[in-house]
Amino acid sequence: MRADRKKKRLWPRVLGIILLVILVAGGVYAFSVYNSLKTAVNTMHQPIDREKSDKRDEPVTLAQKQPFSVLMLGVDERTGDRGRSDTIIVLTVNPNKNSVKMLSIPRDTRTEIVGKGKQDKINHAYAFGGIPMSMNTVENFLDIPIDYYMKINMEGFKDIVDAVGGITVNNDIDFTEGSYHFPKGQVTLNGDKALAFTRMRHEDPRGDFGRQLRQREIIQAIIHEGASVSSLANYNSIFNAIGKNVKTNLTFDEMVDIQKNYKAAGNNMEQISMKEQGTMIDKIYYGIVSPEEKQKIQNDLKDHLEINK
Repeated sequence: MRADRKKKRLWPRVLGIILLVILVAGGVYAFSVYNSLKTAVNTMHQPIDREKSDKRDEPVTLAQKQPFSVLMLGVDERTGDRGRSDTIIVLTVNPNKNSVKMLSIPRDTRTEIVGKGKQDKINHAYAFGGIPMSMNTVENFLDIPIDYYMKINMEGFKDIVDAVGGITVNNDIDFTEGSYHFPKGQVTLNGDKALAFTRMRHEDPRGDFGRQLRQREIIQAIIHEGASVSSLANYNSIFNAIGKNVKTNLTFDEMVDIQKNYKAAGNNMEQISMKEQGTMIDKIYYGIVSPEEKQKIQNDLKDHLEINK
């Protein structure tokens, strides 16, 4: 039962839950929240210059309830540095099956970087060519269309966490990062502590996998606090923080379509694990996915997107 609950809560509906805030507000107040939300979404909206995908004959239409995919990138951006996509998550959403599949791709996974003509770590695609190259590289790696993206600035989590008044997460490993100690169990975090919590990697025997788990804990906790009635009084600060730190090519109308037509799918979440073999090549560590493992994952996602194999 605990595992099932965890799978459900990992659905990273950062945008969908914002819309849920509107539903629990009322009257003139709801109108004010709506306008503030729409302003934030306009700030978040960032179209991309990318050629039409050869994985689809026609672009996906959310109003027609077609299955779609989203590439989520957690990027550790700092001043003067684009950064790399330390967290790479692919979601496929199927309203006909009322289900979501979530695949976390380890950042050291070795693959072709589309547009660079070389094999490298998959997270380097963002450093080389930003969102378009990341989408093209992941699309080529999984052999499925990547319809949308959502980029979350991990540095900006500090602002978002403080905007919702702090968060509580379940920490599964005792560790110290910088000047902060995080005991095992429930811990309460402000923005600075949340940033340290997501960045720790070297003390975790699971490496990047453990780091990704903590980042998803942060996202889930922000969703929980942001959707609570007690947070409504601070909605302007919350929306401003999200608007500054989340970018997506989804429009406001498309978000509304997702909330209206795909909401039930979030109740049935399946996480897909990717098996890799750690290998040193020219003194650099890579995660190697076997052809059999890659084909298995590709077939699973294609089936979920209702794409002919």
